[in-house]
Amino acid sequence: MTTLIRPARDTETGPGTARRQLPGASFGLWLWLWPALAALACTLTGIRGPLLGTDEIVTWDVAGRSTDRILAMLHHVDAVHGTYYLLMHGWTAVFGDSHTSLRMPSALAMGATAAVVALIGRRLFGERAGLYGGMLFAVVPVVSRYGQEARGYALVVLAATVATLLLLRAFDRPLSPARWAGYGACLAVVGLLHLVALTVVAGHLAAVLLRARHERRVLWGFLPSAAAGAACALPVILLGRSQASRQLFWMPQPDLWALVGIWPQMFASSLCAGAVVALAALAGRERREVLLPCVALVVVPPLVLWAASHGEVSYFRFQYVMFTVPCWAVLAGAGLAAAARSWRVAAVVLAVLSLLLLPDQRRMREPFEHDVPHGADYAGAARTIEKYHRPGDGVVYVRGAPWMLDRGVRYYLGRDLELREVFLARSAAENDELYPVHCTQPARCLRGESRIWVVVPGTGPDPLEPVPAEQARALRAQYTTYGTERLSGLTVALLQRKP
Repeated sequence: MTTLIRPARDTETGPGTARRQLPGASFGLWLWLWPALAALACTLTGIRGPLLGTDEIVTWDVAGRSTDRILAMLHHVDAVHGTYYLLMHGWTAVFGDSHTSLRMPSALAMGATAAVVALIGRRLFGERAGLYGGMLFAVVPVVSRYGQEARGYALVVLAATVATLLLLRAFDRPLSPARWAGYGACLAVVGLLHLVALTVVAGHLAAVLLRARHERRVLWGFLPSAAAGAACALPVILLGRSQASRQLFWMPQPDLWALVGIWPQMFASSLCAGAVVALAALAGRERREVLLPCVALVVVPPLVLWAASHGEVSYFRFQYVMFTVPCWAVLAGAGLAAAARSWRVAAVVLAVLSLLLLPDQRRMREPFEHDVPHGADYAGAARTIEKYHRPGDGVVYVRGAPWMLDRGVRYYLGRDLELREVFLARSAAENDELYPVHCTQPARCLRGESRIWVVVPGTGPDPLEPVPAEQARALRAQYTTYGTERLSGLTVALLQRKP
């Protein structure tokens, strides 16, 4: 009977060099500890550097609402992120809403994922392969990018990788209800964190079918546990399907080239993608019963997502299949262990690759990296308003997908600085939505403010041109432009009441 578990001590030579231990090494603890620390070091370095992007601003805004308000909003929009919003609601209540605090759950999740990668690699290919795979995962630029974003993708990567590890453990004892229950529970977490991430089940199913050729019992354990896990996410599935066309209307149907182009995107670096795939190819000498399930885990989910994106809604975004990166790292670690004659050679390869990836790592930490392609300078707009603010000033923000100028600027403004939004009828929170409700008759909403700030997207010559027509007409009738400041991605203008 074949198995996907390696013995604790593997001293094979020749082709099995990939499975030998480091000289004098004891891997009980630090096999997973060093990759975890390396990933944390990468994600925590410069974590405050990039300004909050639009999605992160949404996280901050929704997490700051009451639990009832969050649940009410999920009936209208963003149900697929609902679990994450509720987790962040509790997190920010305890740790605050600074850049570091908002992003810390993602950084911790990527660190934990690196540890799980090492454990999977050890289970499948040996201890050296596990260690190298975990270290490779830590230096992948996309790990830093989404380990520094206040969004749920890093948690999805962790949950999907843990589900893979639990599936492998269930292979050891296919008649153990506890192990299959653990796998099903983890799969439920995956679905609750992000509906589309359940495509990981397609990769798991392919691995199970390959395994079932030798041991059919795994199939009968997998099917009910996977079904139960998906059933736990049924509320998200139902709400998510009803909201998909609204939230992903802008996504085009992918062509064949998109299927090729998604691989560099998943690593946030063409160089890294090429290096990881090349190292993974070196694992080809491993036994097929170990290698083929890993290949299925990295290839099948993107193919399923690509095929599913040719209906009414396209779901083909690299973030949605980013959970395959840990499995790529496992394969690359196995390839590196197979090719490197000693741990010193492997250490040199890892060091050289890390140096070559430094430009990509620096790019991940640029100020507007989290708001590509808009690059809206929320912090700069807030500084401008704070510098020239006077008590009694009003403000007008131009909103609309994908812009979140109101809450973006509000995040960076001092919490004691009050600006009345002159055309606001009902806030987004009161509307149980991501967007607020405006006055239907803007001229009647003006209360004689002597000065009004206007924050609009873009840097055009007329700051009132992006303002909705009725609002712009009311402002032009009573105000004149006193001054403007054009920043990255947006313009701040100060209007003064006509004499």
